[in-house]
Amino acid sequence: MKVFLAGATGALGVQLIPRLVARGHEVVGMTRSAGKTDRLKALGARPVVADALDRDAVLRAVEAARPDVVVHELTALAAGIDFRRPEASFAMTNRLRTEGTDHLLEATRASGAGRFIAQSYAGWPFARTGGPVKTETDPLDPNPPKALRGGFAALRHLESAVLAADGLVLRYGGFYGPGTSLSADPGAEMVVPLRKRQFPLIGDGGGVWSFVQIEDAATATLAAVEGGPAGIYHVVDDDPAPVREWLPFLAKAVGAPSPRHVPRWLGRLLAGEAAVVIMTESRGASNAKAKATFGWQPEYASWRTGFVKGLG
Repeated sequence: MKVFLAGATGALGVQLIPRLVARGHEVVGMTRSAGKTDRLKALGARPVVADALDRDAVLRAVEAARPDVVVHELTALAAGIDFRRPEASFAMTNRLRTEGTDHLLEATRASGAGRFIAQSYAGWPFARTGGPVKTETDPLDPNPPKALRGGFAALRHLESAVLAADGLVLRYGGFYGPGTSLSADPGAEMVVPLRKRQFPLIGDGGGVWSFVQIEDAATATLAAVEGGPAGIYHVVDDDPAPVREWLPFLAKAVGAPSPRHVPRWLGRLLAGEAAVVIMTESRGASNAKAKATFGWQPEYASWRTGFVKGLG
């Protein structure tokens, strides 16, 4: 098959391209930067330069490619997330999840591609009621923290638009591993504050997170490209866990001191309400549907193994 990959030079894209090529698929990788085309060629993709927010450019790129499958992995979070001002950190990603999604879907229809797959997120968007682990049928948060409402609205737009087009939505867990904010790179966004004891455990640390190693995310995406019905799928490991378990474990794995412990009121002052909610009330995700549908099994079934093997 011919696969058109938007967001081809992101952490997931660079893992996905060689796996697609190894399976015999032809990959056209879209990047906004002409300076990244050589990297795409080295990975085995044919590069195309286009800005996802430029409707006409996207229509031309997809039309020229004539793909069988369009994969939307567009985000703009390379500069990291400031949870005191998440609306600023997510501003461009929100546009990619709304305008960018609409452009890619229009181009997909115009080109006659038969399959559309898009990246979403499993974690903070879930309703903060009921059990700690959610399935694809559980509701999303009807009243997210004010600072996260724009991001939640963008995710809802993406998911509803893709499902209306009979596409597949892959809700990934928190990425870790090469090229992500949580990697062995000493400058990785989540590692630096840990080493400086600037990533505290807030309140009871009861918020449940789901992770997925970036290579496992790529193998799940490959499986979705090759088959499976339209719908939503959680791409996460087998071990959703509360912050109070994984954060100290992570600190030890990267050789950082134990995180400080601060009460909710102080966490609110230091990091903002969004960070407090994420660390104390968020819900994890079940991967049972993705495993059953795609025959997918993460190599790193738990962050407990993945953090030690890949981050130390």
